Amino acid sequence: MLSVLSYGRLVARAVIGGLSQTDSRDYSLVSASFGFGKDFRKGILKKGMCYGDDACFIARHRSADVLGVADGVGGWRDYGVDPSQFSGTLMRTCERMVKEGRFVPSNPVGILTTSYYELLQNKVPLLGSSTACLVVLDRQSHRLHTANLGDSGFLVVRGGEVVHRSDEQQHYFNTPFQLSIAPPEAEGSVLSDSPEAADSSSFDVQLGDIILTATDGLFDNMPDYMILQELKKLKNTNYESIQQTAKSIAEQAHVLAYDPNYMSPFAQFACDNGLNVRGGKPDDITVLLSIVAEYTD
Repeated sequence: MLSVLSYGRLVARAVIGGLSQTDSRDYSLVSASFGFGKDFRKGILKKGMCYGDDACFIARHRSADVLGVADGVGGWRDYGVDPSQFSGTLMRTCERMVKEGRFVPSNPVGILTTSYYELLQNKVPLLGSSTACLVVLDRQSHRLHTANLGDSGFLVVRGGEVVHRSDEQQHYFNTPFQLSIAPPEAEGSVLSDSPEAADSSSFDVQLGDIILTATDGLFDNMPDYMILQELKKLKNTNYESIQQTAKSIAEQAHVLAYDPNYMSPFAQFACDNGLNVRGGKPDDITVLLSIVAEYTD
């Protein structure tokens, strides 16, 4: 069953191209999501905006629009732990912080840090690990602020070219930076990074900029040129077009993930690390696709 989420069906009066520095209009993001759990052949959205062990959120506050994706570490399943519980709880907590106004748009690392430490203090036991990527659009300043921990990430596309992108954080091959909560007896033996270790960036955006935020299930299976080809299908800035393009990108990545003869970005990376690997990488896939638009209440 197909599932697509949006936040606020805004009328996007976006103009692709340069803007004067005196532009006083507020900006917003028109966003849609689509994804697949790797154990399913059709797009299925679990409760709480989770595709498989991935999780995501799209939140709106009067000062900013905020997006987030997280990829639960599947290895916890070997210990009887559902990996989606950690990623899902982390994203729901981030979303609540935004809706309650407990954040500063210019500091997405702060959202991630506050949410993670709330999970650590939760009276209900929670175990697991997750990568995380947050993207915040400040309405008035027209600046995008980002925080990325691990190998999820984002692209900003303008005029058919990638003008900004996140940097992947890996300890070593296929071992991304991650937030973790381990049982007391396993502390010190479970890989766990500080949320403050997230790579952060801030830059101006323009009306019509396309922002793609996704988990590694997309980037491991689709190189930039394929993603850009799909984005060319985004002919206008209304919600339905964004929804359809997000679906198309996720579906193509899902097909490639199960192609044994395809030299995927993940397989190429594996070869670069001395491993003889070919084919796509079956994985959960989450795609959030957004366009910067003029804000309309």
